[in-house]
Amino acid sequence: MKFLITFFIAVASVCAAPNYILIFCDDLGYGDLGCYGSKKNRTPRIDQLGKEGMRFTSFYSSSPVCTPSRASLMTGSYPRRVGMHEDFTGHWVLIPRSRRGLHADEQTLPEMLKAKGYATACIGKWHLGDQPPHLPTAHGFDEYYGIPYSNDMASRRRGDPPLPLVKQTKVIEAPANQATLTQRYTREAVRFIERNKSKPFFLYVPHTFPHLPLFASENFHGKSANGRYGDSVEEIDWSTGQIMDALKKFNLDKNTLVIFTSDNGSNGRNGGSNAPLSGAKGGTMEGGMRVPMIARWPGRIPAGGICNELSSTMDFLPTFAGLSGGKLSGKKIDGHDIMPLLTGAKGATSLYEAFYFYRRRQLQAVRWGDWKWHLPLKNTFPAWTTPNNKGRGRAGKLVNLETDLAEKIDVAEGNPKVMAKMRELVAHAEATLGNELRQGKEQRPAMTLKNSKPMVKDGVNP
Repeated sequence: MKFLITFFIAVASVCAAPNYILIFCDDLGYGDLGCYGSKKNRTPRIDQLGKEGMRFTSFYSSSPVCTPSRASLMTGSYPRRVGMHEDFTGHWVLIPRSRRGLHADEQTLPEMLKAKGYATACIGKWHLGDQPPHLPTAHGFDEYYGIPYSNDMASRRRGDPPLPLVKQTKVIEAPANQATLTQRYTREAVRFIERNKSKPFFLYVPHTFPHLPLFASENFHGKSANGRYGDSVEEIDWSTGQIMDALKKFNLDKNTLVIFTSDNGSNGRNGGSNAPLSGAKGGTMEGGMRVPMIARWPGRIPAGGICNELSSTMDFLPTFAGLSGGKLSGKKIDGHDIMPLLTGAKGATSLYEAFYFYRRRQLQAVRWGDWKWHLPLKNTFPAWTTPNNKGRGRAGKLVNLETDLAEKIDVAEGNPKVMAKMRELVAHAEATLGNELRQGKEQRPAMTLKNSKPMVKDGVNP
């Protein structure tokens, strides 16, 4: 009898819906971690995650910049599908006082989990709107502590307020002391774990760094071999270790799925690296959107595993829903349940027929299997602000990522059948998701408010 009781308890623990911790860096490049080849940044705790879990080598963000990428993570959809590919003002990302944000009708990852009894917290950078209807607490998070947008957004010329540190919906510090942000995010994350150790939880930790300008606390400032960039990355590594130590301290380690990834590639400056990929943040070469991803869940995800199948941040919503018994809204999404990939199931392959690379409103590339076609473009849209400031066009290029990860060799001429398929996939994307000023039939609007006001501390003028 004792044996049976022990057996059923063990089975129940394995089958129970897990806790989730999603650590999401800002502008961390594919080559910035030791376990992804970095020789400059010391990341022993993150590397340990890789040893104890699975590293993904073909994992993508849905956009090469912040806001659209985060919208995808929350909704499981391409940014254009949910109207978050650019601001209505023409800015590529949301700026302070923007009237745009996620639509209230869009189901978010925390909303889905909250409906299943999960405690939810966002601790870090949000960047999906700084107005009350757009903040994390309006989209399924019980708790919010962090910076509502990028840490470089305090332009006097634009009239931005001092960079705010927000708790729930109130500014508690302005300007925020950026040197202490990673430490404070970590402390809040550990406290959240302790408060919710007896119930299921979803902890989202979107770090402010290594986005520019770079900061690190006194314990890490000037200590790396890679300047301020390395200081910032190594402090994030420390933070990851603190979170993992908390899981073990409260006996939550074996029933918590931990994911570590980035919102887009590094800008390639100031010490960041996307090696061995070409390109950088802001572009649709692999270095702009292919990012490191590590998943760890003892007993469910094989230790030391490597997955080379294509997957993306859009997959988190359907995957977590499948694990937790959560109900999806029924709205069209683009992500897939990747649990077979995570568990290393025999024969498991990517469920993406195609993956689309949008830059702002423009479709610039499509991947099909190992093939990637960079579309011929009359103009590109490089500017961060004015939509009318068009860049020079470019010739098209077909590359095979299996043999040409640097995307240098055009093989279109010798592969007419592949090119025919690519044109078919592009036509589908343009019809459903749209392209440039052409609206797609499956696009949904973001929420745009009539008015907005700056987030300021009580009694402080912007």
